[in-house]
Amino acid sequence: MEIEPAASHESLRDRVIEVLRSCYDPEIPVNIYELGLIYEVNVSPMNAVQIRMTLTSPMCPVAGSLPPEVEEKVGALAGVAEAKVEVVWDPPWNPSMMTEAARLELNLT
Repeated sequence: MEIEPAASHESLRDRVIEVLRSCYDPEIPVNIYELGLIYEVNVSPMNAVQIRMTLTSPMCPVAGSLPPEVEEKVGALAGVAEAKVEVVWDPPWNPSMMTEAARLELNLT
């Protein structure tokens, strides 16, 4: 059975999100996806992945290491042609961007 391109596309996006859930800011025990640091995940028809993300602050100690880690992990996924991470500061991150699960984990509810 051949997978429809749209199904394959969504499957790849889902796998990218799984990888994002394996990336952590070392100072916060919640993954970057649940923290709300990932603003956008786009997968092109050619399986190039573009991720728009932010950090908790411009002075974040992992500003130089976390985005390249994300790019490397996503780029290593089978089926990903290339991975690019763009760090953006607008809108600025704030705790309201966290998922309910993240707020529970950090006792912020």
